[in-house]
Amino acid sequence: MTDAISDAFRAVPRWNFLPDEVVGQVDIDMPLPIGHGVTNSQPSTVARMLEWLEVEPGQKILDVGSGSGWTTALLAHLVGQNGYVIGVERIAELVEVGRENTMRLGIKNVEFHEAGDVYGWPDEAPYDRILVSADARDLPDDLTEQLAPGGIIVIPVAGSIFKIKKDEKNEELIAHEHPGYAFVPLV
Repeated sequence: MTDAISDAFRAVPRWNFLPDEVVGQVDIDMPLPIGHGVTNSQPSTVARMLEWLEVEPGQKILDVGSGSGWTTALLAHLVGQNGYVIGVERIAELVEVGRENTMRLGIKNVEFHEAGDVYGWPDEAPYDRILVSADARDLPDDLTEQLAPGGIIVIPVAGSIFKIKKDEKNEELIAHEHPGYAFVPLV
């Protein structure tokens, strides 16, 4: 884990984003339920995904499947005050949970939206980075279209996590597969 990601994990502890009934399991490296059939992802997997995402200060990032707001908050720490993170979630109650969790911690460079009919949040595109925390059947074109030239998307697809980089000319996607992961489905 990079120093920046370690710092983010210390600055934004996972327990702040867990329901009371599972907060006692915070130190277990596994996904934990946050309600509505959704989980707070396994910390070691989150750390790897953040490493593959190659977040830099000042970037604009889209967090798809923001859940309770933990990954959104981690990303907000990594981009710093000059960066911005938009969290998108299909479950309205979790949109509010993510918003409340980050507000309670004083995190200001984030916003949360309930997902619509298109994957992502095209109104604010393009994004320097896109993190997806749910398993897609295939790579959604909606998301790659929202990625800026030179941008990176990290997304679970059919049991693997893919790091996909869009070339600077906006002509090609270069993918690297990391197999052996399980996520809730992207709907």
